[in-house]
Amino acid sequence: MSTLVVAGLQWGDEGKGKVVHFLSENADYIVRYQGGNNAGHTVVFDNKEFVLHLIPSGILEKGKKCIIGNGVVIDPEALIEEIDFLESKGIKIKNRLFISDSSHIIFPYHRILDGLREKIQNIGTTKKGIGPCYADKYARSGIRMCEYLDRTIFQQILKNNLKEKSKVISNISKLKKEIFRNYSGIVKKIKDYVTDTSSLINDLVVKNKKIIFESAQGTLLDVDFGTYPYVTSSNPVAGGVCSGCGVGPTKIDKVLGVVKAYTTRVGEGPMPTELNDKIGEYLQTKGKEFGATTSRPRRCGWFDAVAVRYAVMLNGCKEIVLTKLDVLDELEKIKICVGYEYKGKTLAKFPSSRKIVENVKPVYIELVGWQKSIKGITKFKHLPINARRYVRKIEQLIGTKIRIISNGRSKEETIVVD
Repeated sequence: MSTLVVAGLQWGDEGKGKVVHFLSENADYIVRYQGGNNAGHTVVFDNKEFVLHLIPSGILEKGKKCIIGNGVVIDPEALIEEIDFLESKGIKIKNRLFISDSSHIIFPYHRILDGLREKIQNIGTTKKGIGPCYADKYARSGIRMCEYLDRTIFQQILKNNLKEKSKVISNISKLKKEIFRNYSGIVKKIKDYVTDTSSLINDLVVKNKKIIFESAQGTLLDVDFGTYPYVTSSNPVAGGVCSGCGVGPTKIDKVLGVVKAYTTRVGEGPMPTELNDKIGEYLQTKGKEFGATTSRPRRCGWFDAVAVRYAVMLNGCKEIVLTKLDVLDELEKIKICVGYEYKGKTLAKFPSSRKIVENVKPVYIELVGWQKSIKGITKFKHLPINARRYVRKIEQLIGTKIRIISNGRSKEETIVVD
């Protein structure tokens, strides 16, 4: 396969960063196609922990090249901070990073608007300006990278934008000074990375280069298919690659879904299998379930086969990566949600209605745990029999093959299932 999409199938935080880093060894280019610096991919590399928000985790693999597509919204200061961080760790970025000239820019007023809206909506956003930036994009008042780099055009569009925002935000003149304070330095730092990435990616496809497209967030946070309105502002589903990178669907060879062996969610919104008990606390502690971007504790619960089956359908996954199986090592009993009960009826499909999702009662099956460490195991046949039964049961319930199992944080702690 030359082109592969790696998509999260839950509410984000599935471990995509590690998966992409693991697969990058055999790739030429790694491409990010949506979201912004509201995402956080944590990767353990060279015994060091790297948290990346914009640049694909494949940048950690020597010689690999990374692309930030037009579907990503970019905070220039956050981007530079990430570039500087990687270079301080000895990771070379020059001639290895390409940024779309059509990507939209996040400005300080986007972050202010995000905070104001969050006070009313209480969605649980990161308040990094992602949603308001996408809103400007679709209202046709956004500022793209190509306009941002041209000071004359930038000043004119910005003037119109600030005039509009002044109806909501006070002290616009101070805001304008903030935007231009570091403008020249920012442009100088990033301009050499900016190019027509759509043409670049399509040329790479023609040359049969191996490309990984990585999503941010997860399917259940998709603005169209997630638990709306408690969602992100873009399309993390595999279909988002086409509009987020400018490639046709016929050029995508395969979609690989990523799921945790249990379920987590950051922020507000329904989560049917959430556990507000000692087991939930255990999963949070053992799994180190704290947001990479905000450090917020993640809500934890049992594996939700109904939600994952729905995500598999939306993404067209034929294979799955199952992460954090080792977190379940000590549990005597493990449950899997196989259906939702609502008003006396059992629902086999994930509902669109927020009201229904918020009020369903999960229907569980219970399996016996393996109660021993699986750390260091590199072959599926060497896993405890109850761990293998758990994996096979998930496969049966979601109708998809589990091809890779992660049993630790480092790239080496990975099992490829034959």
